[in-house]
Amino acid sequence: MTSRRTFLKYVGGTTLTLFTYNKFGIKQALAEVPGGTLNPAAVPKFQTPMLIPPVMPKAGVIKQKRGKNIDYYEISMKQFAQQILPAGQPATTVWGYGAVNGAGSKRPLLIHNAPSLTIEAQYNRPVRVKWINNLIAANGDHLPHLLPVDQTLHWANPPGGTNDRDKRPTFTSTPGPYTGPVPMVTHVHGAVGVGDESDGYTEAWYLPDLGSKLPAGYADSGTWYEFFAGKAKSKFGATWGPGFATFQYPNLGRASADWYHDHTLGMTRLNVYAGPAGFYIIRGGPDGDAAVLDVSTGATAVLPGPAPKDGDKFPSNKTYYEIPIAIQDRSFNTDGSLFYPDTRAFFDGITGPYIPNTDISPLWNPEFFGNMMMVNGNTWPFQVVEKRRYRLRFLNGCQSRFLILDFSQIPGVEVWAIGNEGGFLAAPVNLTATNGNRLLMALAERADLIVDFTNVPVGNYVLGNVGPDEPFGGGVPGVDFAVAEAASTGQVMEFRVVPAVAPDPTTPPQFLQLPAVAALPVATVTRPLALLEEMSAFFADAPAEALLGTVAGNPNVAPGVWTKRLWMQPLTENPAVGATEIWEIYNATADAHPMHVHEVAFEVVNRQAIFVNEATQEVQVVPGSVPVAPEPWETGRKDTVIAYPGQVTRIKAQFNTPGQYVWHCHIVEHEDNEMMRPYRVGPVQTGQPPDGAAG
Repeated sequence: MTSRRTFLKYVGGTTLTLFTYNKFGIKQALAEVPGGTLNPAAVPKFQTPMLIPPVMPKAGVIKQKRGKNIDYYEISMKQFAQQILPAGQPATTVWGYGAVNGAGSKRPLLIHNAPSLTIEAQYNRPVRVKWINNLIAANGDHLPHLLPVDQTLHWANPPGGTNDRDKRPTFTSTPGPYTGPVPMVTHVHGAVGVGDESDGYTEAWYLPDLGSKLPAGYADSGTWYEFFAGKAKSKFGATWGPGFATFQYPNLGRASADWYHDHTLGMTRLNVYAGPAGFYIIRGGPDGDAAVLDVSTGATAVLPGPAPKDGDKFPSNKTYYEIPIAIQDRSFNTDGSLFYPDTRAFFDGITGPYIPNTDISPLWNPEFFGNMMMVNGNTWPFQVVEKRRYRLRFLNGCQSRFLILDFSQIPGVEVWAIGNEGGFLAAPVNLTATNGNRLLMALAERADLIVDFTNVPVGNYVLGNVGPDEPFGGGVPGVDFAVAEAASTGQVMEFRVVPAVAPDPTTPPQFLQLPAVAALPVATVTRPLALLEEMSAFFADAPAEALLGTVAGNPNVAPGVWTKRLWMQPLTENPAVGATEIWEIYNATADAHPMHVHEVAFEVVNRQAIFVNEATQEVQVVPGSVPVAPEPWETGRKDTVIAYPGQVTRIKAQFNTPGQYVWHCHIVEHEDNEMMRPYRVGPVQTGQPPDGAAG
């Protein structure tokens, strides 16, 4: 739940709901969220037990004569059918990751699923993954995308060949959707200290290995693939080849729940919507569970567990008390297929003309809100819980939807936040006492919660969502914006509370002393940046693309002029190796944006009110305004932060790993249409593709 102090303005933009305004000027929803041909009302709720993702099996352990042993995985992405809707309804064709070699595990589970199995990693013990693109039909032909790929964006563009890959193509007439082989490249979201060759750089994609069936003239990999292949060979001896890349993760960040997903240029929204994503949990180290103390005894605290482990039976014969939960929104057709818009008209009624005759792409939608909630790969599942404490590790894996998780309909429940993307918070936060049992989660944010069902009466209770079914701008649910549709997206899942089978051995959250968060060095550079929106020159109130930019001058003391920056343009953010910087993110748009910076875990410093002058393209901190501290659940370290409209959001990070990375909005529809920029730590690398090479 956001507080009034974080709400500066509410600007009505184009949404997917029909709406009106009440006498107070507040939006009121009049219709359900549109979607595919399957009506959410026709999908029974709480029929399917929630899947608790098993652990991804290892292919082996690579022994090192000197240095740390390496956990090794071989993981492919492929297409398959999955029962996402309740039993009795059609299965859904999806993509997902899965192990293809389980030789390093006792009881290997070689299955593909969406979301995929959890990679369990140990602090400071490297993980090496061979990521295989296996989107190939049984006859060896390529599998086309399940969803409509807009070729007018700045995207991977394999048909452009070596010269025009990773460019925005030009057309003499409006093109249809791309139907060729699908590129992929995997990013571990939250990885700290990872080399750029292993970060899933958006121009390091690769097609499946089609051999002679690769369409003539197509590029089989992205602009940076060959450079990074050479770097991987020299750094850790891995050889890349057709249809795969091998990445290595040092796992230097604090113990945390990260996640992995596709990151292909201009296609992330579609590739992730098709299914491939999973948890990547780092355990141990100086900031791990063993470092949490029980202040009532002085001993090591007992957190709820166990979590799934490698070698567990599937279905499991264990009861898990630590559970990862990925929440995503989806829409479906009556045949069970995924629905995603195949025309811009779905968003705002614009039926053309499109590019090249105007500046509006034919298929891209500025945002998309699914009309059903999917949790760990099933629509509206249920989870049996005992009257005791659980550790629930939530991920907002939606497309454009900000969630506000609402536990308030569960009588007697007590909810504490103990961690976020960067590991444990500075101190536990009692969300029941301070936040009405609600928690705001932006896209890609994670929340590590202790949920205490001890005093909840036996029965069935719904976890709600009071976030909006439209772009989020901050504010109070039901006051500043209409909450999610009560009968569909306002419900996430059901908890079925049963008596405890044994006394609860875990430490009450109020007695938890979490590991101290090490202070970052003093910043030596302050970098003013901008979040921008480009409106159509042909259609009224129609977003053509979302962008990032730079700001000239110092908006803290005088108006600063912003400059829009496209993906194709040379990078403008170039921290020195080891430098600590404050990035000031000035939001000149009408909506909140979840901003993600690769490679680092940053500190949220504060937020402050700004003036935005669209006529002069200037921003300025409001004179006399006072910076607002981050919310208690934003303390510690993060990799994604909400940048509210009408505010500057300040973050602080130390850039220790040289190389080429990106920062972007994690509303994936925005990310795919220019709201992403490269940044480089340190000098240009010998032999690297030139900055701005893709144009």
